[in-house]
Amino acid sequence: MCVQFPDTKVVIDHFARIGVDGEIREDDLKNLCSLARHKHTFVKVSAYYALGKKRAPYDDLRPMIRRLYDTFGPKRLMWASDSPYQLVGEGNTYEASIALIRDRMDFTADDREWLLRKTAENVYFSVG
Repeated sequence: MCVQFPDTKVVIDHFARIGVDGEIREDDLKNLCSLARHKHTFVKVSAYYALGKKRAPYDDLRPMIRRLYDTFGPKRLMWASDSPYQLVGEGNTYEASIALIRDRMDFTADDREWLLRKTAENVYFSVG
């Protein structure tokens, strides 16, 4: 569909659910990263409560986030609250979810702003 409709914005939710069974597989990550060739494809970095170890501070998800960042760039990734589900399970909070991007990744201030606000603003509220 991305080839057939190359100007359509496509948003992949929740890392495409990679790691939902507790394991982040290289083949799954490679398949998701292959979508970066489509310039209007974006990925939500969200649902931390449901992926990998499923508990804060979510450091096990950092390599996956880094890989997506290196592949898609910060202007095509967006944090998402996944409200109200981010609160599922002990210790899962919005603060811990935001802190992973804001405090626990080695992104520049500008990159963090793209992931936490600007990408979503661009995808959902821009005219172009």
